[in-house]
Amino acid sequence: MVTKLFFVRHGKTKWNLEGRYQGANGDSPLLAESYREIDDLAEFLRPLQFNRIYSSPLNRAKTTALALEDRLPGNIPVVIDERLREFNLGKMEGMKFTEVAKRYPQELYSFRHAPAQYDPTAINGESFPQLIARMQPAIKEIVAQDSGNGQYIIVSHGAALTALIQSLLDTPLADIRKRGGLSNTNATTVETKDAGATYQLLKWNDTHFLSKKLDETDTI
Repeated sequence: MVTKLFFVRHGKTKWNLEGRYQGANGDSPLLAESYREIDDLAEFLRPLQFNRIYSSPLNRAKTTALALEDRLPGNIPVVIDERLREFNLGKMEGMKFTEVAKRYPQELYSFRHAPAQYDPTAINGESFPQLIARMQPAIKEIVAQDSGNGQYIIVSHGAALTALIQSLLDTPLADIRKRGGLSNTNATTVETKDAGATYQLLKWNDTHFLSKKLDETDTI
């Protein structure tokens, strides 16, 4: 019995383009061109058959999930799960990366480069262990209810998915950035053959199907 999980980061937003942290409470609309990338992703996924699409409740993820469902064959149920929200980044939310670098240089550096040292106390944010404890049960429930050979799409957020997926792969916290971040509208594929006891990575941050050339604002 194999369960496959296709983790998708939401389409690119205005704040992504501006280099702003959105987090669990901030949000901004998808760019008009992001729907072309969702078209590209749907074309890539179309030959596959999916049982359900799960999504973060934040509009940028939910809009991506519903647009994907609209473009894929069949009537795939879309399930909104609060646990799939982005990191709560506290005081950093809505701020440009350049502003954060001036005001919270230690927090910014450790969040992006040294996750084992990240302490969000000063920004009233969420830690990596807290995020993983919130998100992992959602994935375990998806796998537990699979009757066999199911395929599921999980639409969420760049930083959160990087931490979640690496935690499923038993990657030490210090190394969760070792494969880099995740791009908007990528597909990262993981499978489990033992009902979630262990997970294997099939493809990290796959964007080969996108018709655009990626730039630094596409990946976090």
